[in-house]
Amino acid sequence: MARILIVGGTGLTGAHAALHLRELGHEVTLMSRSAPTLECLQEFEHIAADYVQEPLSAAQWSGFEQMVFAAGADIRQFPRGQDEAAFYTRVNVEAIPAFFASARSAGLARAVYIGSFYPQVAPEAIARSVYVRSRHLADEGVRQLDCDSFSVCSLNAPFILGHVPGLRLPHVAAMVDYARGKLEGVPLLAPAGGTNHISSESMSAAIASALEQGRGGHDYLVGDENLSWKTYLERFFRAAGNPVDLPVSEQEHPLFPDVMMYAGRNARVSYEPELGELSYPLGRIQHTIEQVVSAYG
Repeated sequence: MARILIVGGTGLTGAHAALHLRELGHEVTLMSRSAPTLECLQEFEHIAADYVQEPLSAAQWSGFEQMVFAAGADIRQFPRGQDEAAFYTRVNVEAIPAFFASARSAGLARAVYIGSFYPQVAPEAIARSVYVRSRHLADEGVRQLDCDSFSVCSLNAPFILGHVPGLRLPHVAAMVDYARGKLEGVPLLAPAGGTNHISSESMSAAIASALEQGRGGHDYLVGDENLSWKTYLERFFRAAGNPVDLPVSEQEHPLFPDVMMYAGRNARVSYEPELGELSYPLGRIQHTIEQVVSAYG
């Protein structure tokens, strides 16, 4: 069993992975800017640090053998009024590979970077979106650090849906309220197009598998089910006990604004995930939707 540092350990992906890796017998420490407030995370050791602002000291790195990095910045962290290109260059393109280089220098043996699927499924977006380009360059920069003594691979994920006890995400809460008919003024419509989705359960299993046997220097395109937005949303409505037949609209949808649809409005992003050396369960989206709707009651 390994001693593992999870950067971004209080977010959905990091927290779920922490709980899963602990169940497998690993010794897990969380790193985030603020101490965890969720009850289920209280027993984990925690390092209060910002990977962008402050490198870890030799003492803080001491003892860790592996790392999971689940803290890249996206539109949720973008501060209004700042230059978008400058922000994403600083926090993704520069800071993420620098942090991995620090981990390599500290003697860690294996690391996994949680990236975005957009550079692989919509490569044309690299040129037109500074965010997608930053994810692409961060991914490349991280994997270039792979060597005989430091095995690093990336898991490039689609939309991740899941639940950690006590963690309530605003965008998920809005979808559940939408399915329950509680969002007044929001029309009952589904966006055109669709995408791939993966559950936190599958993602955590993929992370554990990558730490154990991922191929160094490789970028794995992970995922689970390809769903139209109509099918995806209707599953939420059914799970909420409010089944509907949603008409499809090509207009911008309030819950899926253009600013977060990097493949383009109405795009249909479908692919088969690359398993390769990895092992993780598939077909978990329906179960996860039911779990989330129940938890956000």
